[in-house]
Amino acid sequence: MGSLLPCLLLASCMTSLLVLGVSSQTIHSFRDSTIPLEVVDQEKAYSLIQPGIFPGSRATANQSSDLPRDVLTPAPQPSVMCSKPTEIRHAFKYINTFVSCTIFMVGIIGNSTLLRIIYKNKCMRNGPNVLIASLALGDLLYILIALPINVYKLLAEDWPFGVQVCKLMPFVQKASVGITVLSLCALSIDRYRAVASWSRIQGIGIPMWKAVEVSLIWVVAIILAIPEAIAFDLVELNYRERVHRVCMLTPQQMSGFMMFYKDVKDWWLFGFYFCLPLACTGVFYSLMSCEMLCKRNGMRIALNDHMKRRREVAKTVFCLVVIFALCWLPLHLSRILKKTIYNPQDVDRCELLSFLLVMDYFGINMASLNSCINPVALYFVSRKFKNCFQSCLCCWCQRPALGMVPTDDKGSVGKWKANGQELGLERSSSHLSNKYSSS
Repeated sequence: MGSLLPCLLLASCMTSLLVLGVSSQTIHSFRDSTIPLEVVDQEKAYSLIQPGIFPGSRATANQSSDLPRDVLTPAPQPSVMCSKPTEIRHAFKYINTFVSCTIFMVGIIGNSTLLRIIYKNKCMRNGPNVLIASLALGDLLYILIALPINVYKLLAEDWPFGVQVCKLMPFVQKASVGITVLSLCALSIDRYRAVASWSRIQGIGIPMWKAVEVSLIWVVAIILAIPEAIAFDLVELNYRERVHRVCMLTPQQMSGFMMFYKDVKDWWLFGFYFCLPLACTGVFYSLMSCEMLCKRNGMRIALNDHMKRRREVAKTVFCLVVIFALCWLPLHLSRILKKTIYNPQDVDRCELLSFLLVMDYFGINMASLNSCINPVALYFVSRKFKNCFQSCLCCWCQRPALGMVPTDDKGSVGKWKANGQELGLERSSSHLSNKYSSS
């Protein structure tokens, strides 16, 4: 777990700026400060505060929507109103933009380099790495599409895009998170199977069933993200004689299923998109530990190096799951607190509202940080990925016709071959193990 310290330091440095920016927010007049929370609310906040929280506000359906006007009418306003709205200062908006740009740059470089490493090196094309590539591709999709729109939306005083982008944003975000969750579950199961069948030496190449598994992960993640595209729509919020267009989860939906989805959404997201990978990792890693303890005495000496490499991959997957949990816990915690303890009729709820706002934006940026931190974690946790990253980043424009082979666990330099056919370390270890087994 010492390898997690650099990743945690990176996360803490970036998010500490957000805490300072959010905690310094004060109550200002609307003209001296910024637009209300609903106007700058990002999709991952899941509409922390409904439009009825502001006295004198009125939400109507966007004219581009196909829904009837009465369907998108918000819930009745609470009888007790906050005396002043909770707003976002300009300083926090600039800090949030800086952090988002840093996440964008690190995520683009890290995930694209990770995909290039797995694509260019034949010895890196195996079952676990294709799932890691699926993780990187899903994160890259979120970084390229959703993150820039979120930044622009926070800086703008109105939703600058149409209803199509309003529905595309939550869809891409949920699909990306679904790919991450299902890929982590598949990695945990794959590591247990690898340890349980310790006598089977894995060769180089992507099995057909692994390609089918990755395809199913993407299909399921896309299907589960469809309700988000249906539930979100543009809403016109009339606030202090100004009309703001807000992309948000509409209070009422067109069907009974969507109403049910809106009511249980926070618990569904917490259970499937957060608890499922943690439970899956806990169960299969416990089984894997028992399997290794039971078969430790029966293992042959020739397979020790092979098992060490499998344990290193298992440690890498475990670190990815821990980082996922740390990045997504604040956002889910703020959702659950808002669902359970927030009372719109409480006269003292405004202080709680400010606290939830701090947690909300802290959680949003921590969740966005998860999209760029996986390559950094692989660099510090896995020696093989570290050597590949160093070779790829330092020699990006050199010797394009040659293929890279990562160094082995002892740090010895791999071989370069101009014919493009690399001799992987896993394959040589397989021949050595078969030799000892036959003798």
